[in-house]
Amino acid sequence: MAIELILLSRSYCHLCDEMAAALTPLAGEFAATVTVRDVDADPALAARYDERVPVLLHGGTELCHYVLDTAKVREYLAGLR
Repeated sequence: MAIELILLSRSYCHLCDEMAAALTPLAGEFAATVTVRDVDADPALAARYDERVPVLLHGGTELCHYVLDTAKVREYLAGLR
């Protein structure tokens, strides 16, 4: 089963850059793809998440926001196997 993680981000966000970098090895460990979505390009996402970015999602599940919770995300992804 392919795992697609969605990283809600914006271009001028240093926390977004940090989460993306920290997520790369974890995504590789679980053969997950990461799709980055710019919240500012989608009015619905901007209204919902606004200043909470970055946000990491899998389907409708919010895994973490602001900083990558590596232990929590690893446990969640392991449960998908």
